[in-house]
Amino acid sequence: MIRNWEFYMIHEMKKRGMNISQIAHELGRDRKTIRKWLQRSEPAPYQRRVRRPSKLDPFKDYIRRRKEEGCLNANVIFDEIKAQGYTGGKTILRTFMQPLRPAVLTKATVRFETSPGHQAQVDWGRFRVDWNGEPIYGR
Repeated sequence: MIRNWEFYMIHEMKKRGMNISQIAHELGRDRKTIRKWLQRSEPAPYQRRVRRPSKLDPFKDYIRRRKEEGCLNANVIFDEIKAQGYTGGKTILRTFMQPLRPAVLTKATVRFETSPGHQAQVDWGRFRVDWNGEPIYGR
């Protein structure tokens, strides 16, 4: 589909004496497209696309109500609405719920500091040393 300005540009270029191949090359379009639009006397009227109803539409009020109750887990809500007859997938549910979730303003973890000698940490990784206390690599 070409835009209105392209339609008028194609006709203007033709009036200036350019052939179909030159116009197609200039606009980056196929020659068949240019030929088709040169045969028309006016551009195609704009037609708004009809919005299909979503599988999630009947459950949106329920999802909003659950969000107000404090449930922000999409998996839990998915299981609940599936039991009510929802046949869609999780992705559309997550996309719908994303703007409903509150923004996280704080970090999830808080550092816990102790004074020296009051806390020990252990790394359970494997580490081998020889009799002299030197680390053994690659054995």
